[in-house]
Amino acid sequence: MVLPTALFLLLLSLGFQLEAQLQVGFYDDKCAGVETIVRQEVHNAFVQDYGIAPGLIRMHFHDCVVRGCDFSIGIDSTPNNLAEKDGPPNGISLRGFEVIDNAKARLESKCERVVSCADILAFAARDSAFFTGGMFWDVPAGRRDGRVSLAAETTDIPAPFNNLDELTQAFNKKGLTQREMVALSGAHTIGISHCTSFSNRLYNFSSTNSQDPTLDADYADQLKQKCPRGLGGSIDPNLVVPMNKSPALLDPSYFRDVLTHRGLFTSDQALTTSTQPTEQARSYATNVLAWQADFVPAMIKMSQIEVLTGAAGEIRSNCRRINP
Repeated sequence: MVLPTALFLLLLSLGFQLEAQLQVGFYDDKCAGVETIVRQEVHNAFVQDYGIAPGLIRMHFHDCVVRGCDFSIGIDSTPNNLAEKDGPPNGISLRGFEVIDNAKARLESKCERVVSCADILAFAARDSAFFTGGMFWDVPAGRRDGRVSLAAETTDIPAPFNNLDELTQAFNKKGLTQREMVALSGAHTIGISHCTSFSNRLYNFSSTNSQDPTLDADYADQLKQKCPRGLGGSIDPNLVVPMNKSPALLDPSYFRDVLTHRGLFTSDQALTTSTQPTEQARSYATNVLAWQADFVPAMIKMSQIEVLTGAAGEIRSNCRRINP
């Protein structure tokens, strides 16, 4: 699904506002071929491991909801600071940093301190959607990189055990509507999840139910086989399962899953706890174009949360460290 630059005029007429200083083609006169280089690095990684694509999309979202889309998620921890990437929602579950590093290295050799790590990630997330589902859109660029990264601030990232109200509030806090939240949730159709992210639904769910009653029983049995309890009832944190039956294809099968009580997370199944998101999920489940038409502008809007532009922030020479 290609959304050319002209579509932004239509989006604007419908009230979709682009961040003031971001623009499509930002690097055209500053460093030719930026998007091509990023796309090559995403493709090189994707053909080796399809899991890189969902990893990059997830990384982009997790970055944007903490201090905005400034690639603060890419900064490494130091002895004096525990950074975002090592916060509880991230840790071992983040993937794709090497793609950003490789693209940055090539771009630095071509145009020193011109292309931000934040823009590289925005391009990479778009390209990941293209390689997994054929969707493509113009990415407004001009983001600058942040200089602060704190693990303590990752509490802003919605959790897999959140209910609908909690999810809606978390997205609203970042300027995203419930409708945009539902559309973006469709990204959960690709990739994998660690068993520890949903094992609460399988064992000792509540004082009255050992298993989440909203979870399809057959699906729960399948998950228990892949996520068995060890000694003391613990779950191996390294065990993973696919998000659904087609974890390399960005399609609306996610919505069919939640409608049949096969949403992996509590937060996934939460979409069926209220009329409006349930009807929205039903529409997407049967109409891929309807979902894509909402998913793309929601991704563009998400990619502009609290961005740094102009003289704010910096252009890192190494995406893992702030400049000296």
